[in-house]
Amino acid sequence: MSYQFKIISNENLGSVIPLVFELNEGRVSKAVLKSRFDEMKLQNYECAVIFDADDIIGVSGLWFSTRHYSGKSVELDHVYIKPEYRNKGIGKQFMDWIYAYVKEKGCNSMELNTYVQNYPSHKFYYNEGYEIWGYHFFKNI
Repeated sequence: MSYQFKIISNENLGSVIPLVFELNEGRVSKAVLKSRFDEMKLQNYECAVIFDADDIIGVSGLWFSTRHYSGKSVELDHVYIKPEYRNKGIGKQFMDWIYAYVKEKGCNSMELNTYVQNYPSHKFYYNEGYEIWGYHFFKNI
């Protein structure tokens, strides 16, 4: 099976809402996700996807910034592949594609957050060469 990896246009960001809704297990409504993606279009955000024919089966947000500790950086956000496509090497191919894409854009580093209990993702990211540098703290205001 041949998959296509690409950056989707801001006009098509709505097409990833179903996957991000699945990722968040419905905790954030589709209406709120649409509103947030509409705002993200105006920020340093791009969205990478995996296509299987015409179907989007995977997604990762890319937030670009310059960080004092690492230079030009990209933070991966809401990385998700549909369950039926996991454990087939697609995630590795996607990460390789993202790495080449952001390297071409001049990024010096990649970083991401993953939920504490998401052990399969920890193993995956370790295998991809990521290191744990700290904790991510969050507070609703």
